[in-house]
Amino acid sequence: MTDGLQKIIILESAGFTISTDKNKINLTTVYEFLKTTYWAAERTLQQVEDSIKNSLCFGVYDETNQIGFARVITDYTTFAYLADVFILPSHRNLGLGKWLLNAIVNTELLKNINMWLLLTNDTQKLYEQVGFVTYPDSDNVMILKSQKSQE
Repeated sequence: MTDGLQKIIILESAGFTISTDKNKINLTTVYEFLKTTYWAAERTLQQVEDSIKNSLCFGVYDETNQIGFARVITDYTTFAYLADVFILPSHRNLGLGKWLLNAIVNTELLKNINMWLLLTNDTQKLYEQVGFVTYPDSDNVMILKSQKSQE
């Protein structure tokens, strides 16, 4: 039996590439950008590296550099959590974020997912373009944060 989860996905358009090949990911680019965000500023380099190792990752590249990233934490069957989505500021407003999101939610590896989750404070309109909606009754959404994350 072949482990289909190891399949590398590559999409190309207008000089840009999306790839799930973790060997292409520029850890420094991802880490340096995440340090500037409200959601991941406190992560260590080791935490970023481990999160990449344990997720399905999508890198966005121009001809020479990584310019975007997203990762999916999933069981590949019923549930997926979309995290750490970004396009570098120098490449925004080119439709790359929407292209990346469409690539993720439509990839063959995730075709059976019936529940996606993401958390965002500021880009709801982008996610709505690919089908995400605000959870109708947030009283039903619960999270558990470790004591360490609350310090």
